Amino acid sequence: MPVLEWSAALELNTPAMDDTHREFVALLNALDEAADGDLPACMDAFIAHTEQHFAMEERWMTETAFPPYGCHKGEHDNILEVVREVRKRIAAGELHYGSTLATALAEWFPHHAQSMDAVLALYLRQAGYDPAQAAVQDAPS
Repeated sequence: MPVLEWSAALELNTPAMDDTHREFVALLNALDEAADGDLPACMDAFIAHTEQHFAMEERWMTETAFPPYGCHKGEHDNILEVVREVRKRIAAGELHYGSTLATALAEWFPHHAQSMDAVLALYLRQAGYDPAQAAVQDAPS
């Protein structure tokens, strides 16, 4: 059973964000289910995705002067710090931290998506910013 199942509650009606979030959930589940020998590679794939995922959102926030940028970025930074520390622990043979991390992030992610990311998605729409084009379009009326 997956540690986190994708559901309509996680959808933000922003395709670029939703696609990235689906990938995050899939990689999180792979991390949780990884055999010991596959754990380092799964962890590396998860870290690479998460770095790109967060950088993409932070670029959107910067390009649109998103007011709570610091708060949102701070949460990203904290998660990345923990994820990188777990990677070090896994490299040291403490493999149980992979599943522990997956469980913790499965609890964190829905709250983050439904609050901070939902506000960002709404702000992007109101600003007329199209994440797929990385540009401001005509603002919706």
